[in-house]
Amino acid sequence: MRLLHTSDWHLGRSFHGAGLLDAQRGFIDELVRTVTERRIDVVLIAGDVYDRALPGVDVVALFDDALVRLRHAGAQVVVSSGNHDSATRLGFGGRLFAEAGLHLRTRLDDVATPAVFERDGHSVAVYALPYLEPRMVAEQLGVEAPGHAPVVEAALALVREDLAERRAASAVPVAAVVLAHVFAAGGKASTSERELSVGGLDVVPVSHFAGFDYVALGHLHGHQELAAHVRYSGSPLPYSFSEAGHTKGAVLVELGADGLRHVERIEWPAPKRLAVLRGELDVLLGDSALAWAEQAWCQVTLTDSERPGQAMERLRRRFPDTLVLAYEPEGRVEGAPKTYGDRLREAEDPLRVCEGFVEHVRERRTSDAESRLLRDVLGAAATAEVSA
Repeated sequence: MRLLHTSDWHLGRSFHGAGLLDAQRGFIDELVRTVTERRIDVVLIAGDVYDRALPGVDVVALFDDALVRLRHAGAQVVVSSGNHDSATRLGFGGRLFAEAGLHLRTRLDDVATPAVFERDGHSVAVYALPYLEPRMVAEQLGVEAPGHAPVVEAALALVREDLAERRAASAVPVAAVVLAHVFAAGGKASTSERELSVGGLDVVPVSHFAGFDYVALGHLHGHQELAAHVRYSGSPLPYSFSEAGHTKGAVLVELGADGLRHVERIEWPAPKRLAVLRGELDVLLGDSALAWAEQAWCQVTLTDSERPGQAMERLRRRFPDTLVLAYEPEGRVEGAPKTYGDRLREAEDPLRVCEGFVEHVRERRTSDAESRLLRDVLGAAATAEVSA
């Protein structure tokens, strides 16, 4: 039996103000193509289907279309909710939808109720843990210690209990797959994930997942292998510039009567490249080796000793999709830095006060034209004051 592990679709998300709905439609095209070509039996979505608890109408329509296309391609779908989703809204109609091949797991009460699939003399039980907020579920699980680790451990104990009973009663081998939306120990985060908690209480040891045939993790946006049977699929699209080095896709998992047989990384082409550029403005604008970045989303850090004027406008003439601009001067030689208040107290000439303010805000000195403009304005103000 072939399963395709995905997670963190974040439908409806934007990228530094740039809309991603078209790119997400493209990802779904790749997903459906993979399901068809690789003859996938079950698609797994390990949380964060949507980017927010109240997705827009067009976003919900996109997910609806994806589900219909996946079912027409022959795959059933198992979905768990993540920390970005509204578990109640996403889980609506779960029992009815299961009859149509869509298995929703968004409630704690359902963690030990697997979606079971049978084929070729064996069965696969898929247990899906939604994101479990400790403050909301600890009492129900009988957990007193704070944090995600004890909550997940208690939920998995319920899974193991059901699995043991199911295997004892089954006439065929039963493979066990677990979906979990967690921050597992050893995983590497990017800047696009929302923290689950503070103080390290969100980290779940990989050892909690021992004994299962495959564990499909969600939450972290980079593909990662934490153990032979424990992986993050990563998000299907990049959602921050910290993911510029990621290759996006999914994980194909093949299970048989003897358990896990094959795991394969499936890669999908990026709809748009990410460029993280750093250097002086004139150097970046003149570097022919950066021609590829002219079609990319760009994050630019300028290192000029003084902040260049009209930097964003000049950058966008060459790199139209510059979305983030930062300024980190290198090599500036100065004495002890003075605050703007210090400069104000030391200045006697109103023109110097204004020039100092401009320099403080923009981190560069005023140009000759700007100084002339300031001088003219101050002169006009002084004339008006005398006339009054």
